[in-house]
Amino acid sequence: MTSATTRTSDRRISPVFLGIAAIMAVSGWAVWADFANSPGVAVFLFVTAAWIVSLCLHEYAHARTALHGGDLTVGAKGYLTLNPLKYTHAVLSIVLPVLFVIMGGIGLPGGAVFIERHRIKGRWKHSLISAAGPLTNVLFAVVCTAPFWLGALEGVPLGFRFALAFLALLQVTAAILNFLPVPGLDGYGVIEPWLSYRFRRQVEPFAPFGLLAVFAVLFVPEVNRAFFDGIFAVMDGLGVARAEVACGQDLYRFWTEQYPECTALLDR
Repeated sequence: MTSATTRTSDRRISPVFLGIAAIMAVSGWAVWADFANSPGVAVFLFVTAAWIVSLCLHEYAHARTALHGGDLTVGAKGYLTLNPLKYTHAVLSIVLPVLFVIMGGIGLPGGAVFIERHRIKGRWKHSLISAAGPLTNVLFAVVCTAPFWLGALEGVPLGFRFALAFLALLQVTAAILNFLPVPGLDGYGVIEPWLSYRFRRQVEPFAPFGLLAVFAVLFVPEVNRAFFDGIFAVMDGLGVARAEVACGQDLYRFWTEQYPECTALLDR
């Protein structure tokens, strides 16, 4: 009886997550209905809450796949409740990605759940656990961009359309960065089980610095330009114009000077 009750509570959706989802829903409605006096504040709340929801789902996907792979400890750790406060390092997993969105408009991947890999047998299982998180970002990006590539935007308010475009950019950048085969990122986790033991041991000390190395490289102007050209090529393929993303980011960063072109569109 006690064991069953514990298992149920381990998997019950956290009120913290439900609260964040509620903020996303209410602020999304405010953007859609043009209810807020300052649309930028509503867009900021909507995109930030939706981004945190996607981070929670990303980590839930890792944990849920690990559970089915053999790590039964993820439930007791609270990873199946979608509560971001249960993650290994809330600052790196939630606060830092949100700060990066606010400062630079890029979807920062964050490592949050600790999987006891020794409990999981089979290389395919290990690869799938690592892939599950960024695949969630891919799915989120597909959902955000569906109205664009389906041509279903008639009647959609411009503010909401721009917010979706910017949110989609965050998901695309998060998915691409996460899938890079760099130690410390999920992409490396996908291929790691297939590498030799000697190579893995040599690379292991560098894993904590993998993400820092990626961002250091992205500060090189030529690399940054090539990276975002690739990102926007993907966005174009999904039917989202660069101008829509720019206006979405402009609305999101409501405390900065607004682009006249975006303001003119919204005032129509």
